[in-house]
Amino acid sequence: MSMLSRLNKEINRQLDQPAQPHRFRWWHIPLLLLLAAGTIYVVKQNNRSDTTAAPAQAVAYQKCEGAIFGTFYHITYQYAADLQDTIECVMHEVDNSLSPFNPQSVISAINNNTSSSTDPHFRHVFNLAKHISDETDGAFDITVAPLVNVWGFGFKNKEHVTDSLIAALLPLVGMDKVWLDDTLVHKADTAIMLDCSAIAKGYGVDAVAQMLEAKHVCNYMVEIGGEVRVKGLNPKGKEWNIGIIKPDPDPTGQNGEIEEVLSITNTSMATSGNYRNYYEEGDRRYAHTIDPRTGRPVQHNILSSTVMAADCATADAYATAFMVLGLDKAKAVLQQHPELRAYFIYSDTDGKNAVWRMGM
Repeated sequence: MSMLSRLNKEINRQLDQPAQPHRFRWWHIPLLLLLAAGTIYVVKQNNRSDTTAAPAQAVAYQKCEGAIFGTFYHITYQYAADLQDTIECVMHEVDNSLSPFNPQSVISAINNNTSSSTDPHFRHVFNLAKHISDETDGAFDITVAPLVNVWGFGFKNKEHVTDSLIAALLPLVGMDKVWLDDTLVHKADTAIMLDCSAIAKGYGVDAVAQMLEAKHVCNYMVEIGGEVRVKGLNPKGKEWNIGIIKPDPDPTGQNGEIEEVLSITNTSMATSGNYRNYYEEGDRRYAHTIDPRTGRPVQHNILSSTVMAADCATADAYATAFMVLGLDKAKAVLQQHPELRAYFIYSDTDGKNAVWRMGM
């Protein structure tokens, strides 16, 4: 066992093992929903069938919804048969690969050092995460798990987080410390842990969308926990209406006021936001997003980061990375990636909400 492994083991003992993946309990669900609710809202009333306005459809639109990944999904698609069983099968495949709350998942076995084997879902997400980490100077990093865990869900352990503890954990973070060799994953230290939560929902959306496209579905909307991918037209024969929630520090998420409704098609959209999961200390607000380079919560002025990309996993990861980078550095990255579109809600110098957008 390396020195870092021994140190991490002692840290875990002192803090009641916060660096282990959190067990999913029933009370996690409303907390996770607060994160999802503060991102993207599908404007359902504008997407419902309107028999007086919509052109006659040769094939009806199907709708299904349910729970997955600790949140809810809503899917609308034009197809002659009900595909909910197939859709849920796809989502459970993703869960069995990437969920740290699933003790039988691929990522859990890797984190627990009981296996180094991977599956195609894991390899795709790992390679994409590594690429986006490179493109954002490490602002997106799936090896951030030890830091996320030591702060605790909702920062429940923040009183115990010290400079020396962060310094001890930072050597366990970095995409250069983990790599793939064919189908096996290797870690520079057994204490390194992976957390794909900032990309897995988006990838789950993509996996369902790809299944639908394999069945030649031309019109669909797939939404999981606020992450969305759309193609073609809605039941009214128009583009899909997706709303961006106005940032509101109300932790209950009761207000749910829409900042803007976007009409989109043939794209993916994901949002990361800090305004519903934070803590305050003095006159500073500490966000739920951890900067993997410093080990501390970010304190930038972006309240909500929405990204559009060809696939939802990419949009999901960049939305998180931009929360870490802050407004100016996020703009610089976007200049290098014209294939991305972005919508940032931020706090200006007067403390008022302002919007910066590119391509939307």
